Amino acid sequence: MSGVLILGAGFGGLEVASRLSESFGTEVPVTLIDSNDSFTFGFSKLDVLLGRHSAGEVRLPYRGLRLRGVDFRQEVITDIDPHRRRVQTTDGSYVADFLVIALGAGYAPEATPGFTEAGFEFYTIAGAERLHDALPNFAGGNVVISVLGEPYKCPPAPFEGAFLLEDYFTVRNMRDEVTITVTGYMGAPVPVAKEVSEPLLAHLTARGITFVPKRTVSRLDTASSFAEFAEGGGIAYDLFIGIPVHCAPPVVVASGLAPDGWIPVEKTNLATKFDGVYAIGDVAAAFTAKAGVFAERGGTVVAADITARLRGSAPPPPYDGAGECFIEFGRGEVGKVHANFLSGPKPTGVLLGPSVELAQEKANFAQSRRKRWFAGLPAS
Repeated sequence: MSGVLILGAGFGGLEVASRLSESFGTEVPVTLIDSNDSFTFGFSKLDVLLGRHSAGEVRLPYRGLRLRGVDFRQEVITDIDPHRRRVQTTDGSYVADFLVIALGAGYAPEATPGFTEAGFEFYTIAGAERLHDALPNFAGGNVVISVLGEPYKCPPAPFEGAFLLEDYFTVRNMRDEVTITVTGYMGAPVPVAKEVSEPLLAHLTARGITFVPKRTVSRLDTASSFAEFAEGGGIAYDLFIGIPVHCAPPVVVASGLAPDGWIPVEKTNLATKFDGVYAIGDVAAAFTAKAGVFAERGGTVVAADITARLRGSAPPPPYDGAGECFIEFGRGEVGKVHANFLSGPKPTGVLLGPSVELAQEKANFAQSRRKRWFAGLPAS
């Protein structure tokens, strides 16, 4: 048996590996490949931005993986052949009975002219560090946070950034010298359902944060510090923070798996059109938001489907598209968005909190994943 090959060790890849480890132990070989040496929770970038933790403190080294029967390889993937389920890396080649692609989404900051020269971002560790270093020198003015393309990871993140910066400037006693504006293509903040977007908008308004819907920044005029909207007009900025345009990894594009930008999958089990090949998480053209919790849930579904096929049993229930995302509000409080994308005729959702109790629940969530995947290994 060639076993199962998992490309990408993020939320989705780790959960597939964990589930298969629990089901089969060493009976079914599982190989997990990632080019990085460590895992980082997406929300940890906010901790780096705010100086709560250093970049090194939020990393969980893959050498600490404690999954029986799972062989982790730190290698760069150079070619994917979905027809043969064959993968080439800088260190060798692999052939699998089942191939799970969980390589996430990359960023194309160069897609927005002027952004790399004059903008900041907090979607990468390096970007969060750079913005953290710049904030103490910001003397006031217009802060603009803009979603630069569709789709993007973690729909609440731009608004988390706005709430946390509002709190940051309040603590620095300079809130009156700062305006904060969030812009994006979406018609409402986190528009999965009005039960989410309406209270979130009310919180933004109460904190003096402006949301400008249906306006996508297409270019930064760096000479005049003016962000131009694709729809016409624009907004002046003194500090511009962008959520970069997202894209599938180049090796996925080159494989032909993503003809329209992302890998199309079956709604019920996240299988691609290639037998034995699945795609989960941000790299998939799935039917949910791009977020770690949905990648993890997708990993559960794919692991169950593979398990059923290996054992010759009935397929598992179809993917329900449900998940819960935490959202930072600053001031020690956290909210939680519960969303369900596939169980009914239309997506549903609700915003819970914010509260200090949910802040503790978020901490417990992170600890439970550390325990599950890394046997409780602390970040280092």
